[in-house]
Amino acid sequence: MNEFLEQFVIESRELVEQATADLLVIEQSPDDTARLDSVFRAFHTLKGAAGIVDFLAMGRVLHATESILATVRSGGHPMTADLVGDCLECIDAVVGWLDVIALSGDLPSVPATVADALIARFERARVTELGHVPEDVEPAWLDALRARHPAEGRRARLAFRYTPDADCFFRGDDPLALVRRVPGLIALDVMPRVPWAPLDDCDPFACNLVFLALSTSEQDEMNEVFRLVGDQVQMRPSVPETVSALPADAVALLQAQRQLLMAPADDAHAGRLASARRAATNVLRACGWAQEADAIAATDGPAALAMALDAVLQPAEAPVAAPVPPQPETVDRAARALRVDVSRIDTLVKLTGELTVVKNAVGHAVRLAESNAAARAVAQALKDQHALLDRLVGELQRSVLSIRVLPLRHVFQRFPRLVREMAQNLGKPARLITEGEATEADKAVVEVLFEPLLHVVRNALDHGIEAPGLRDAAGKPPIATLRLRAARDGERVVVELTDDGGGIDIARVRQVAAARGIASIETLAEMTDDEAVELIFAPGFSTAATVTDISGRGVGMDAVRTSIAQIGGLVTIASRRGEGTSIRFTLPFTVMMSRVMTVKAGDQAFGVPFETVVETLRLPRDRIARVGAAEVFVLRDRTVPLVRLADVLGIPAARDATTREANIIVTSVSGELGALEVDGFGDRLDVMLKPMEGLLAGMPGVAGTTLLGDGQVLIVLDLVDLLQ
Repeated sequence: MNEFLEQFVIESRELVEQATADLLVIEQSPDDTARLDSVFRAFHTLKGAAGIVDFLAMGRVLHATESILATVRSGGHPMTADLVGDCLECIDAVVGWLDVIALSGDLPSVPATVADALIARFERARVTELGHVPEDVEPAWLDALRARHPAEGRRARLAFRYTPDADCFFRGDDPLALVRRVPGLIALDVMPRVPWAPLDDCDPFACNLVFLALSTSEQDEMNEVFRLVGDQVQMRPSVPETVSALPADAVALLQAQRQLLMAPADDAHAGRLASARRAATNVLRACGWAQEADAIAATDGPAALAMALDAVLQPAEAPVAAPVPPQPETVDRAARALRVDVSRIDTLVKLTGELTVVKNAVGHAVRLAESNAAARAVAQALKDQHALLDRLVGELQRSVLSIRVLPLRHVFQRFPRLVREMAQNLGKPARLITEGEATEADKAVVEVLFEPLLHVVRNALDHGIEAPGLRDAAGKPPIATLRLRAARDGERVVVELTDDGGGIDIARVRQVAAARGIASIETLAEMTDDEAVELIFAPGFSTAATVTDISGRGVGMDAVRTSIAQIGGLVTIASRRGEGTSIRFTLPFTVMMSRVMTVKAGDQAFGVPFETVVETLRLPRDRIARVGAAEVFVLRDRTVPLVRLADVLGIPAARDATTREANIIVTSVSGELGALEVDGFGDRLDVMLKPMEGLLAGMPGVAGTTLLGDGQVLIVLDLVDLLQ
């Protein structure tokens, strides 16, 4: 993709986001004039951008949307929920086209019928607004044009009405020159847009012309001619889709006569020519096409007859529509270009200067060592510069990571529209309130967050929010409220979804868990309510009685916990019967910069993500018990399963089982405690993780690698994957 189109895609996506947010607010507050002005400007700017890159289909659709919004602004039409839905459909089409551009690097070829279908939505709204059918909605001009040029109307593929703006001359437009460039022009009418004023009052600098014409050209050719004035041109098929130009059997007979003319010339050629001419003439006269019948009867020679038959058959044959570009199954909608605050760039420039000073100072220490200076002086110089370098590298890491961050607005802004549509489908009026959209997190975290949030939003609407009748009986507001919050908590980011629905039915959870064999009846009876709630994270668990488009297939909460755990996050849930449910994601601020603890398994060092470590301890071996083939120990009245890291990794242990104490790391994985026995503890390090690449990409149990100070590679383990 060239830079021009790339910038077009970036800016268009921002305008789409703005327009979507404004429309959803307007639906709830139709009198919000500020939002109405904002959404109008967004569509107007989008239309202008489409015109700059010569994307005519997008420009036509946006012009129709802009026109109805202008009517709403002037008070001529109410901003109804249906109209909001039409505008959102227009936005969906624009987003799809932008996705194709981002994937292919070029403008898509959009069939005229696709744009016409979208435009028709707003034309219907204008009919409702005016109380009658305006000229440009059901074009009377087209019927009049066909009546004035009946023969040409049947030959033509397209009819168009070009109404130049009154001030077009001042923009450098030449309407006559544009019309002259139309290929295949076979009929043209020029008339005044409004009755001419007396000559003394006529403004020679204002264009008062309307051009009505018929052409045999294709839609793409016409689009190219009028690409800069697409909003001033209406195009329609010359032959109405509802009226067949010729009966099917008549078309078949004429095609047979055309095939007859293609036979090799021989002694019977003259007879075939006369027969084809006479048969075609009779067919056309029987269909009421007297002028075309006379034209064919007057032809002389096979070439002239073939051309006359082609002219008649051309409108009867369906024009070939432009191919629809394949829609990508998945399009990476994450921002490939980040807009960075200038102050952050300035910080990097400043750090670069300070690092240059440290580099020069280290060079000076090297020269001292080479000149046999006192070892103490050299060591002190290196120690001082190392301290400076450590501080500057830490600042550099934080500055670089701050450039990778994105506000959670990139995820949150996708949900108001989804909540609106799901609530309508379920018949449960609901609104979404978002808070903390400016909270920032690493780009990788933001990109992973959408799918887990989508699952919990679906569950909240389908299972959590009661039906309107039940809410009314419980004394609750008829419109349910979902609240999506985000906040920074130290080095973590907390995202929480809360609903005011009926909460989780613990009895129902226990019943389903028993029926599906997730836990025994005795175990379920011993569980507290908080422990029973955790059962909804079991694979395949669902309390839905029926499967719907929203949920009920048993795929959801287990996938949510797994996805969040893979980026080092935690999922917790709290629910109160009759009051609602809250689901909290506790996420790392970044997945690139990680704090690890080094451990030993055998003679090799490995890294363990610090956020998964609950505690470390030295456990007397007599406290380790065997349960079947497994080992466990009791920690503060909880039974914790134990595995040896060396056994998991398949490497020889450095010590045998006769040592008195075992080095234990207690971890939390998916809400469950587990323990690893290691052969030794090491340091705690801040590292930049590098993901596995090439043949090792996706290796289970490995989160990434980093380099230690001595040049060795440290493999950082993914405990979630290992222990699961």
